[in-house]
Amino acid sequence: MTFTDVHTGYGYEDLPRLMSLMTGDEKHGPAATSTLDVVWVLYDRVLRVSAAAGDAPERDRFLLSKGHGPMAYYAVLAAKGYIPESLLAGFGAYDSPLGHHPDRVLVPGVEISSGSLGHGLPLAVGSALGLRAQGLSGAAVWVLIGDAELDEGSNHEAIAYAGAVGLERLHAVVVDNASASHGRPGGIAAHFEAAGWSTATVDGRDHQTLYEAYTAPHPGRPHVVVARVEAKV
Repeated sequence: MTFTDVHTGYGYEDLPRLMSLMTGDEKHGPAATSTLDVVWVLYDRVLRVSAAAGDAPERDRFLLSKGHGPMAYYAVLAAKGYIPESLLAGFGAYDSPLGHHPDRVLVPGVEISSGSLGHGLPLAVGSALGLRAQGLSGAAVWVLIGDAELDEGSNHEAIAYAGAVGLERLHAVVVDNASASHGRPGGIAAHFEAAGWSTATVDGRDHQTLYEAYTAPHPGRPHVVVARVEAKV
């Protein structure tokens, strides 16, 4: 199975316009814009997924745990041909599939319905274990979480377990916009490293640096990329 994206004519420069089509209340704009670059680099250069390949068992899995700000995610899905641009203007409307939290039943390409803080990383651990049990060793699991989600205890259990069992095909991206309520001595990456993860901390707006961190080798260990962006205000 190959994962070649269908050319849609969209590039990174189109994402602000696509996001601008989504209006209305409760759109969590800062939460969305904080993830724009990390999601684009993943879909454009790293993930083995495509709209054409659909639900191929060998595909990579991307789980948006930070689901309460999905505008950037929807814009990237539109740019990559999963959903038509025409759907974006209905974002959040009663009869639109594009809700304030993404729904895996309604939106093509969405792996999990999310938005409740602290759920995505445990689900990613389960996904990686399931793929390993099925012998699908080529499929990687990626989960995007917000720094504030690390206030949830469920994430710390998932971090500890994944490191202990060496889930090498598990990758986490933590978008750090300084919105967590509780500080972490040594930084976010230090907590993952103590649990046995491979870590990298980078500028969350620098596409080449993100790509290099995403693709860094980490044999026998899960990998986390902490992407620092401007502080939430």
